[in-house]
Amino acid sequence: MSDDDAMQAIRSLAGSLRDLERQAAQIYLPVIDDILRTRCRDTRHIEHTLDGLLGFCGHEPVLQLFKTLCRYYWEIDPEATADYINAYREYWDSDEAGGQP
Repeated sequence: MSDDDAMQAIRSLAGSLRDLERQAAQIYLPVIDDILRTRCRDTRHIEHTLDGLLGFCGHEPVLQLFKTLCRYYWEIDPEATADYINAYREYWDSDEAGGQP
């Protein structure tokens, strides 16, 4: 594989990742809206949603959704919410990763 081919492959992969991040934001927005609207207290559903969001928190719209759901979940289970906040910090805010995985 030539250097040009490798660079094109990397650009393509980066574009696919951006598309996936945008899709995640679009998919999770109605899920979170429903949780908030219905005042859902199903911890498994909320935690499953937070788990899914966590991998996309490098994309600002998803990060905002994650924060919104954490604020809501804090009133239900502050200890579990703190665990999610710490997981976010370890994954996205680590010095070793330079703020990104």
